[in-house]
Amino acid sequence: MIRILIADDHAVVRRGLKQIVADEPDLMVAGEAHSGQEALALARGQHWDVVMLDISMPGRGGLEVLKDLKQERPGLPVLILSMHPEEQFAVRALKLGASGYLTKDSAPEELVRAIRKVVAGGRYVTASLAEKLAGNLVPDRQGERPLHEILSDREFLVMRLIASGKSVTDIADELALSVKTISTYRARVLEKMGMKSNADLTRYAISNQLVD
Repeated sequence: MIRILIADDHAVVRRGLKQIVADEPDLMVAGEAHSGQEALALARGQHWDVVMLDISMPGRGGLEVLKDLKQERPGLPVLILSMHPEEQFAVRALKLGASGYLTKDSAPEELVRAIRKVVAGGRYVTASLAEKLAGNLVPDRQGERPLHEILSDREFLVMRLIASGKSVTDIADELALSVKTISTYRARVLEKMGMKSNADLTRYAISNQLVD
């Protein structure tokens, strides 16, 4: 029996994933987490064959949880299931050690195939994502590396939230961090990207398809 841990802060999403898995006799959702902290605690305390991890969760986000999981349990497959298109997070997640990346609107059959493939030790990526990964293996030529790739995972997340129109206070509430901390991240992002305002970040994010 393949034991699955689902980490997603939306109960409706967890319920839907459980229904998909319930149709497979050898798959079982043996645990659910509604936050990154809970996901880490469950992953440390029990045996799992695969973790299905959402990118956007309050507190510790999916990318930070992924990084911790791969440090502590390097052999544990982690399948990222996100509402965000591949362009926004997939390459970053796979570089951190994810075994696959799926959007939440993927067909149920695709999800089951992905689970089976990563549990068997493989990687699950779409054809378009495979092309992006291949492009990332080519050494950067001067001036061709996208600016957002120099950001840390947390900085990248804050940049996206700013570009989506959210205020520093809104972002602090969503990520369960202080307003001062978010303001610091914002300042770092602007400095690293050589920009002066939220409007600059928004234009950049839209032109690079980094916001929904």
